[in-house]
Amino acid sequence: MKKLFYLLTVFSISLTLNAQDIARSPIGGQQPKSDPDKIISIETAKSSLVLKVSGRDGRLYHLYLGPRLSSTESFNQRGNENHLAYATFGTDNLFEPAIRVLHNDGNPSLELIYVSHETANAGNDATLTRILLRDPQYPFEVTLFCKAFTATDVFEQWAEIRHTEKKPVTIYNYASSMLHFDAERYWLTQFHGDWAEEMKARESELTAGIKILDSKLGSRAHMYQTPVFLLSLNEKAEENSGQVLAGTLGWSGNFRFLFEVDEKNSLRVISGINPFASEYSLQPGKVFKTPSMIFTFSNSGTGQASRNLHRWAINHGVLNGTGSRYTLLNNWEATGFNFDEKKLTSILDDTKKMGLDVFLLDDGWFANKYPRNHDRAGLGDWQENKAKLPGGLGYLVKEADARGVKFGIWIEPEMVNPRSELYENHPEWILKLPNRPEHYFRNQLVLDLTNPKVQEFVYNVVDGMLTANPGIAFIKWDCNRMMTNMYSTYLKDKQSHLYIDYVNSLYGVLERLRSKYPDLPIMLCSGGGGRVDYGALKYFTEFWASDNTDPLERIYMQWGYSYFFPAISVCNHVTSWGKQSLKYKTDVAMMGKMGFDIEVDKLTENELKFCQDAIANYNRIKDVIYKGDLYRLISPYKENRAALMYVNQEKTKAVLFSYTLNTRYGETINRVRLQGLDPDKTYNIREINVPNEGRFRGGSENGRSYTGDYLMNVGLNAGSSTPLTSVVYEITE
Repeated sequence: MKKLFYLLTVFSISLTLNAQDIARSPIGGQQPKSDPDKIISIETAKSSLVLKVSGRDGRLYHLYLGPRLSSTESFNQRGNENHLAYATFGTDNLFEPAIRVLHNDGNPSLELIYVSHETANAGNDATLTRILLRDPQYPFEVTLFCKAFTATDVFEQWAEIRHTEKKPVTIYNYASSMLHFDAERYWLTQFHGDWAEEMKARESELTAGIKILDSKLGSRAHMYQTPVFLLSLNEKAEENSGQVLAGTLGWSGNFRFLFEVDEKNSLRVISGINPFASEYSLQPGKVFKTPSMIFTFSNSGTGQASRNLHRWAINHGVLNGTGSRYTLLNNWEATGFNFDEKKLTSILDDTKKMGLDVFLLDDGWFANKYPRNHDRAGLGDWQENKAKLPGGLGYLVKEADARGVKFGIWIEPEMVNPRSELYENHPEWILKLPNRPEHYFRNQLVLDLTNPKVQEFVYNVVDGMLTANPGIAFIKWDCNRMMTNMYSTYLKDKQSHLYIDYVNSLYGVLERLRSKYPDLPIMLCSGGGGRVDYGALKYFTEFWASDNTDPLERIYMQWGYSYFFPAISVCNHVTSWGKQSLKYKTDVAMMGKMGFDIEVDKLTENELKFCQDAIANYNRIKDVIYKGDLYRLISPYKENRAALMYVNQEKTKAVLFSYTLNTRYGETINRVRLQGLDPDKTYNIREINVPNEGRFRGGSENGRSYTGDYLMNVGLNAGSSTPLTSVVYEITE
């Protein structure tokens, strides 16, 4: 052990003495110069991220992430260089690296020395800092990028990796971000689950060693773990107090968050693509760009962290986040696969009758040789089924237009059934192992999007449908399985590229589609919340949170999503799931992007009138829900009720949702103290979504007026001890 320590010490001294004068192999022909004792401070309105170039060894260190500092002069002293900002493997780093490579001469080590940096205005209230790091012995470099969004206090980090060695270099680890913290204790909140049970929150303390949250699903961002986390420093963060980091990776495939607590109780957080089975052969001169790690630091609890991310997402993370959204009626629960033109035109009438914007035709409308009458056939054959739709999609678009509503369509273009013409004609387009039996999930396989011919096919499926039917106003894009039995005939000897190249190829198709159809609303479905991430949401206007639409379950799910994603992006439908009242289902769906998937012709007269009134209410207040600040008031994880509210930026309008869960006998539901209002304004309280047969007995505040000060310190009667009841208040100055 003493010998090892001696060797490491000698190596460190040697590196220190030679860091400034060492001969570096240049990329681009320039000889870099060291710039010792340089502080790089990246700031938002309320947060600072501080890095330092060490004068002793020329390396870049992470010093601080937290509340904004008035000065960074105190960092200009020795002794605070403990945490490498982008740690390498093979030299003196004893912990998990951000990057690991194998040079073409067999050398498995990497050293990164600071070369230069620049900070420039990136527009949209943001700055972009680029930091160039280079190996002193090999023509290998990494550029670290950090975009700081001033007003929203959000950081976006990624890396670009490049070399000019004579042959390819294999990269094994390639993090997007590496953050360090020094606190007394650390608390991690993760969100996990499965189909129909997404976004289950669990909080645990991080102790010495490594904890990993990751996914190996390939074509989906997650099924068992969601690519998001909350990290609390020193003590468990509450909604309105405590230091908390909220983070999420913008990548629609395998991800990994690694949390490592060392012997000094320091924590490093490494985020990026999951390197599992994904070593990547990087050609000379090519750039490997990692996805963005998006995070925000709050000194005022999880509520402020969420509001930061929501404001950022509305302006930068979600397609057309500052716009509006259609409310729609889906036919799936009314018809399943069994429908014809007559049935669908009657649902078009129902769409108009309800006061909704779009009728969405779901699965089952396509394929002829192997008709899509169930989920075992037809997927991949995207021609209208002539038996069901003799007039084609054009007929339905025309009928929708005649009724003053819009027409939307379901597709799943990345997948294929073995029982399809596509599979018969192009078996080489499928991901499947040679010499192994095919493995099916939901009776389907994954198309090999790394193949340019498949990319062209997927693009043409969507473009051809929209070109032939320009009246299509909405698309629901599904992705119902993960990757198994992974093998690409196109990639040949580069199978470890598959996980990464698939996602980048998907993004390439989406880029092409968005360049031609920039404003078309598209819902990201993926079997529920299977592909929910900001890498995909650049191309999609919204996502389907879960196939489980039971409103009691949805309160927990939507609560979890609300930590990271704004209400405008979260699709919630009123369906037949659950035995709660129609009011309860509607009130729960209304806390995001509301829609309906019900049999309208089976509603009673009172139920139909309630839905019509609720939709009219929603259209009046949805702008507050979509773009207002969210305040989570009472957590369903802590009480037998849940309450939250949205407040517009001017603090002139708000919407309060209060849900009673499964209460015990004799349990008292207390008042709700509001947040986010102007204490000096006076607000009128109006209860909405009141059933025609009358509301439950709960002491309505309807029609009363209170000051913001009163509402935030005394509160409202907003609930009942009666299980599974709800109240929605519209609050107006």
